[in-house]
Amino acid sequence: MASSAAITAAGSIARPYASRAADRPLITHGVQSGDVSIGCAIVWARADRPSRLLVEVATTDSFGNIRNVVFADALPETDFTAKALIEGLPPGQNVFYRIRFEDLSFPVLSEPQVGHFRTAPSERRNITFVWSGDTAGGGWGIDESRGGMRTYATMLRNAPDFFIHCGDHIYADCPIPSERKLPNGQVWKNVVTEAKSKAARTLAEFRGNYKYNLLDKNVRAFNAQVPILAQWDDHEVSNDWCPDAVRGRAARAGNNILALAARGRRAFHEFMPLRTHAIYRKISYGPLLDAFLLDMRSYRTALRKDGSATPILGRAQASWLKHELMKSRATWKVIAADLPIGVVSGDAVGQGDGPPRGREIEIADLLAFSKHAGIRNIVWLTADMHYTAAHYYDPNAAVFQDFEPFWEFISGPIHAGTWRPQPLDNTFGPRAVFQKGCSGDQPDDLAPCFGLQFFGRVTIDGGSEVMTVTLKDVEDRDLWSTRIEPRIERWSRGVPSIRS
Repeated sequence: MASSAAITAAGSIARPYASRAADRPLITHGVQSGDVSIGCAIVWARADRPSRLLVEVATTDSFGNIRNVVFADALPETDFTAKALIEGLPPGQNVFYRIRFEDLSFPVLSEPQVGHFRTAPSERRNITFVWSGDTAGGGWGIDESRGGMRTYATMLRNAPDFFIHCGDHIYADCPIPSERKLPNGQVWKNVVTEAKSKAARTLAEFRGNYKYNLLDKNVRAFNAQVPILAQWDDHEVSNDWCPDAVRGRAARAGNNILALAARGRRAFHEFMPLRTHAIYRKISYGPLLDAFLLDMRSYRTALRKDGSATPILGRAQASWLKHELMKSRATWKVIAADLPIGVVSGDAVGQGDGPPRGREIEIADLLAFSKHAGIRNIVWLTADMHYTAAHYYDPNAAVFQDFEPFWEFISGPIHAGTWRPQPLDNTFGPRAVFQKGCSGDQPDDLAPCFGLQFFGRVTIDGGSEVMTVTLKDVEDRDLWSTRIEPRIERWSRGVPSIRS
């Protein structure tokens, strides 16, 4: 990854062109940006050969005022992907970037592709973002006759400032067959590739999972316009994988889970525009919002039968999260988690009614810490469950009561099979205020074409600082919405005073 050298350019990059288009490098899978904050962002692209990524940056789509030119190499070691850190940008500004690749062995340039992002504001301003998770799961891939991965096009119509993908960008353990039969007798017909014909084991196959999703025109169009804040969940490696336990298909195939996880992590970093090697990180988006992206896979340990403490964040990540929450002066602290807290589901956090046990012990400690430290306005967002829901956690209804009430919102899948809502446990007192998924005689793993594909939209008003959360579907219908009034804190010498 290369950082901006703040090279001022008077015009476009001047390089000779080959006489035949076939001689030029190709941008193979579109462009994307990510981890956008005040004044900086990451941009990404992939070439078809060893080449140099050239990025021009401007604040108009005419590129009449090019500000910076940055460079990065696309080499075989990274499957010809390249990322560049763009710095020194004005806050709260639309930014346009133009990407070309230059062949390393012959000075010719690819055709350009243009992308866009908006930097975080330095002052109070309206913010809109979307979140979801779960792409190409259950064998439901790209059916071009049904419009492909349509939820990405719907999210784009909402013109968000950024997109939080809560994980399961890919289903490395789930092949994409050429056809799947539907409950109504019709046939779902997938675009197929060799890498998606079986569960991923090699690095090339993990990479091929990301390339598969980028075949979809909706995904590429969305990526070019909306920066992503990416985190991962289990299917970037294997279902319910855990560093100290081999599970699911990996176990049946006799594969070493740590080796699979290393390949999965490498491919994830190659194809996602992350700013750091750590998956857990904080993205500051101006004075109204800090987003805390968790990694609930890399540091977990297997559940114990006796219910004793079982980390899901791990000591280092939990300490980091507490420290960063304490430091945050943003009105809203959004915690983007891989999976929900109170849903009872297999290898998840919630394991049934009663006092905290297993992974709940670490969560209980975090919730109690936030209460006693006076950290306000925490909202949890997640995906994973393949349905959408709004959960209100109330200590008065909980077995463990040492925490402030808070909201948790689930959304997804973006493009995968849909499930029915799952039960909640009473450890932290969640109440399902709204939920929508499969129902009645609909089967679990219901195909995307039946319309139960979901995302959430969050807006923060720059004046009142009120957060509005809306759960939406693939047709852009508002399914449910709520307004959350902030408890505003003004800080002086590190001591909070409550305004309202």
